[in-house]
Amino acid sequence: MAEMELAKPSRQQAAWQDLELGLFCHFGLNTFCNREWGAGDDSPAAFNPSALDAAQWVRAAKDAGFRYFMLTAKHHDGFCLWPTKTTDYSVKSSPWMSGEGDVVRECADACREAGMPFGIYISPWDRHDPRYPDVAAYDDVYCEQLTELLTGYGPLVEMWFDGAGSEGRTYDWPRIMNLVRRYQPDAMVFNMGAPTVRWVGNEDGFAPYPCWNAAEAARVSMFTSDMTAWLPDTPAWVPAECPVPIRGHHWFWHPNDETPLRSLDELIDLYERSVGHGATLLLNVAPDDRGLFVEEEVSRLAEFGTELKRRYGHSLGQAEGGRTTVVELPTPSPVKRLVLMEDIKHGERVRSYVAEAWIDGQWIAISGGSAIGHKKIDTLAVPVQSARYRLTVLESEGEPFIRSFAVYGE
Repeated sequence: MAEMELAKPSRQQAAWQDLELGLFCHFGLNTFCNREWGAGDDSPAAFNPSALDAAQWVRAAKDAGFRYFMLTAKHHDGFCLWPTKTTDYSVKSSPWMSGEGDVVRECADACREAGMPFGIYISPWDRHDPRYPDVAAYDDVYCEQLTELLTGYGPLVEMWFDGAGSEGRTYDWPRIMNLVRRYQPDAMVFNMGAPTVRWVGNEDGFAPYPCWNAAEAARVSMFTSDMTAWLPDTPAWVPAECPVPIRGHHWFWHPNDETPLRSLDELIDLYERSVGHGATLLLNVAPDDRGLFVEEEVSRLAEFGTELKRRYGHSLGQAEGGRTTVVELPTPSPVKRLVLMEDIKHGERVRSYVAEAWIDGQWIAISGGSAIGHKKIDTLAVPVQSARYRLTVLESEGEPFIRSFAVYGE
């Protein structure tokens, strides 16, 4: 493959991939009606959080090391968390703040105060709006809702277009993409239209390996094997995002929920198989009907952040390089994890690599693989003790560029 043929990320995509960890926040009328998918017939009067505190949500995310925050501004039930002009099925018809509230505003303000990039989920499928069966009429509604969100809440890091419920439906994606590009040109677009981020294909929080950044299609949703019909101007570089709830397969909070919370070990494993496979991890935590994260989940987030810092906060040594990259340590030290990164602005070039340790006068292979991409984490079965570690690119498309080869202890 000629060097010029390699897909490369845009500046915005490369910056987004460096974020690595996002917190997803599913909140809405479903929270108050004990549902995952509302049918669009629940009364807005049910939406009435007694102590909503978006700053608590964002603080919990930031304290745990998350680097962007996503809110479900409108889920499939069609209930809007901002006072849209397009429908009365929104917070303005609820008793919360006497109909004067705006959850999207609360989140946008909290994120701005915390320096946290903010993104919005807006479901194309709408189970409430009576105009939905009329394709042209609903396209007008959806584009007006989208414009309100794109223009009213400051810079957005990502727009999340969920394909669930829209299998077989065609929206006016050229018009939708033009709105995003006009008002939020730096925002990532998730999985539909002309995406700059694709769905990894599961809701389990991990990426397969290898998970290449170049793609031509992705699954529409969990409910079909059909692939998305992306617009012709979709970039060739479309990195993967891995969404997963912190509790079972529940995206929204439920009263008396006995679904087990994911263990710390499970979260670390998901991190190492999502971020550690070159994708991003989007972990969902749902506020309860008070409008607060529950303490048990805040504590687990904090434990997760602490463990990530313990494992990956400080390397024993690191280096950058090309076809061969060597890390020299002051003294022999036991190494348990290797973190490899390509300089992806040149594209994803590595096709095969081996990592070795200098032991008893010779190089001994300790790990290897195919893709490196944005990041590859190799965990060794048994710690290896040496003062020299070497990464060698065995096969590549063009000259490889290693952004970082880092070694970590136990």
